[in-house]
Amino acid sequence: MNTHTPSLQDLAAPEGICFGCGSAHPGGLQIKSHWDSDGIHVVAKHTPAPEFTGWPGLVYGGLIAMLVDCHSNWTAMAYHYRAEGREPGSLPALECVTGNLNITYLKPTPMGVELSLKARVEGEVGRKTRVSCEVWAGDLLTAIADCVFVLVNTDQLSATAHRNA
Repeated sequence: MNTHTPSLQDLAAPEGICFGCGSAHPGGLQIKSHWDSDGIHVVAKHTPAPEFTGWPGLVYGGLIAMLVDCHSNWTAMAYHYRAEGREPGSLPALECVTGNLNITYLKPTPMGVELSLKARVEGEVGRKTRVSCEVWAGDLLTAIADCVFVLVNTDQLSATAHRNA
């Protein structure tokens, strides 16, 4: 991972307002995802702040779910850009939403330890793309996820959602 290069979020959605990964969210986590040097995985690092404590000394599972959701979504989008032979941020923008988020919590995740997320697409890159993600606290694998992300037009999706509300 090269943290000196712009993240996928900064390249493709510098105006993003998602609490977990939005570069423009002033109070959000602003996680940063990058291609790993292996060219297969997308990686991110995050150290949970004390307000994300679940049980004493342990990370709140909901935070882990948010990190996995955002990072895995960016993994899917990075693969879509690469499949089209384009750089993240090139137009038209590619955007995905969560279709399924399945997390298995293997071990308690300790507070005060930098978390590493490591994700990759499993199988074909298509309208629905399957992503696997691991969450590591140092050398301890604490969670794994199997997710599906759907390539969408978010303007149309938002309009549809507001018509149905």
